[in-house]
Amino acid sequence: MIGNGRDAIAKVTAFLRGHPAPVTYGIIAVCCAVFALSPSSGFNPAYGTGDHLLAAQTAYFERWGVVPAELFTGSPRAALTPATALFVHGSWVHLLGNMLFLYVFGAMVEERMGHLQYGLFYLVSGYLALLGYAAAHADSDQSLVGASGAISAVLGAFLYLFPDARVTSVFPFLLFLPLRFPAWVVLPFWVALQWAAAGQDSQGPGVAYLAHLVGFSVGFLYAWVRYGRRPKEVLPDSAGGWADEGEES
Repeated sequence: MIGNGRDAIAKVTAFLRGHPAPVTYGIIAVCCAVFALSPSSGFNPAYGTGDHLLAAQTAYFERWGVVPAELFTGSPRAALTPATALFVHGSWVHLLGNMLFLYVFGAMVEERMGHLQYGLFYLVSGYLALLGYAAAHADSDQSLVGASGAISAVLGAFLYLFPDARVTSVFPFLLFLPLRFPAWVVLPFWVALQWAAAGQDSQGPGVAYLAHLVGFSVGFLYAWVRYGRRPKEVLPDSAGGWADEGEES
């Protein structure tokens, strides 16, 4: 068991060395740094505790996050918030969950697109995802933060570009047994969950499932328009092995 784990780590390390993704890793670093300096991290005693901390968090999210009711007022500052909100997270769980998905799926998409195109794709797709959510909740005065919309766009592009890449998934109802499926199975299932949950958004902001759906759609459509038919490629899977159009070697 230990040997298999070491082999997997060695394969992942070898892949990362041969396929650098500076934009993906840079985004992760910036998001982590921004969070560490924010009131939500708990690292900065200047924000205080209790009610003072809560007030600082609220003011921070309103300054850097998207407030739908303000976004369409013509304010230049508000117009920038769908970009700044991509680097702000509300909790450790929020941050680590997003960064894990970006780490797993972002490197391959960046390699395929190229660094500059990928960076622009990430920012524009994330902006559009938050803009779409805000348009659907134009009267809301609750702030929205997080990279989920941009990362959903990365997932959409990944599905189009690498549909047969193997993704390791864990299902709680199977006693957390890890199972491996091609991306064309896992990611549409994820989309279905987002679609089902998006119905709850009609009651007001919570988890911005609609932003996830908008981002995923933008990413998939961009990859479809930009790349057309995909050439056959040898693809790494998420467990550190290799797959050739879905066949494990």
